[in-house]
Amino acid sequence: MNDSRSLERMRADWNARAGEDANYYVAFGRRSQEEEEFFSTGADVVRLLERELKRLAARDRALEIGCGPGRLMLPLSRRFRRIDGVDISDEMIRLARERLRRAPNAHPHHNSGQDLAMFADESFDFVYSYAVFQHIPSAEVIWNYLREACRVLKPGGVLRCQVNGLPPADGAYDTWSGARISPDEVKAFAHQNNLQLLALEDVWTQYMWATCRKPCGVDLQVCSRPPGRPTRIRHITNALTGDRAAPASGPLAALALWIEWLPDIDLNEIGVTADGLECRPIYIGPPEQDGVSQVNAWLPPGIRTGLVHIEATCVGEPLCPPAWMRIIPAAPGAPRIGAVTDAVNLLSGNRVVSGLLKVVISDLPDAALFSATVDGLPAREMVSFCTDQTMRRYEFNFRLPEGLAPGPHQVRVAVGRRELAPVKIEVA
Repeated sequence: MNDSRSLERMRADWNARAGEDANYYVAFGRRSQEEEEFFSTGADVVRLLERELKRLAARDRALEIGCGPGRLMLPLSRRFRRIDGVDISDEMIRLARERLRRAPNAHPHHNSGQDLAMFADESFDFVYSYAVFQHIPSAEVIWNYLREACRVLKPGGVLRCQVNGLPPADGAYDTWSGARISPDEVKAFAHQNNLQLLALEDVWTQYMWATCRKPCGVDLQVCSRPPGRPTRIRHITNALTGDRAAPASGPLAALALWIEWLPDIDLNEIGVTADGLECRPIYIGPPEQDGVSQVNAWLPPGIRTGLVHIEATCVGEPLCPPAWMRIIPAAPGAPRIGAVTDAVNLLSGNRVVSGLLKVVISDLPDAALFSATVDGLPAREMVSFCTDQTMRRYEFNFRLPEGLAPGPHQVRVAVGRRELAPVKIEVA
């Protein structure tokens, strides 16, 4: 495939961003970050990636697609004999080579922006990408990268990546707000390319995670299963709280099935039903030493409360005897503020230096109910979008009222007629 105009625009735009403030455009936290602060912002992402490493039989080589100036390559270089990274921006690669001098096993490369042609087939145990495909305007470029990731993975290797899972947008995509990929498209891609889809998390958000494994032809669970030990559900908990009950709806309506000797199946094959209704499986964990694997699934709309029959299936056939889980009534919705920060310099907290404010609010039934004032003055030029449909999380960005003097001020947020607790900000 060849999308030369998109590729040239991507290269030019990211070279310009690297020259202006690479740390800001990569970590999107604060302008003019010091190097130590910049690398520290990747700690949570590294933990999410390292969680998948226990799926690997070996940790010889890793590859990052869209490595930027090396923020994630540096800490992950300690986990592999060699780590490579590619980026379309030659300026980002120049910065990465400077910053990775202390990691001799880390090797950043400038590439075409659409393939991994410099690497041989079956070269890597782990391929990953974080907050990169969200900035590619061409869906075909994204799919080609994913096909290339399949090619360079060793059998048994794992791909962990993010895509923009928000619903399709009107108008053209660009090199900041890139093409969007649906959960069903990810599932179809895995099936068509003979990949085992093991996680599909944060669906319908800007940062939808997918984990895929290239089959190695051996079911390790079957090989290690003691004689006479069948597949069975050991117990079920709430996937988010660990409780032995789950609400019928809302952001905590998810199950974790702890299954002994689960066959080597994936999200395209496994099914979970609750009271005969289809749940949405999102995660299959690697087996622990005792043979137990964790399978997470969201409860279906309209599930009844009480003791509910839970069944796991493989391609429609029962995997094991069913189990039971207590489903309780969902608590009333309680909109709550998650963060109030500068909309540009996120790491500045409630100190507003750009004149723009960001409010993140969860469990909001309808964005139209939201309103905000600063010292009683209405917010200006408000823009909002849903960042997580499951959690009913919205982000509101707006300009501060005109004439607001530097110093402390008070932000008040209302949801319909209900006022939330005020939040203090400081205007620089």
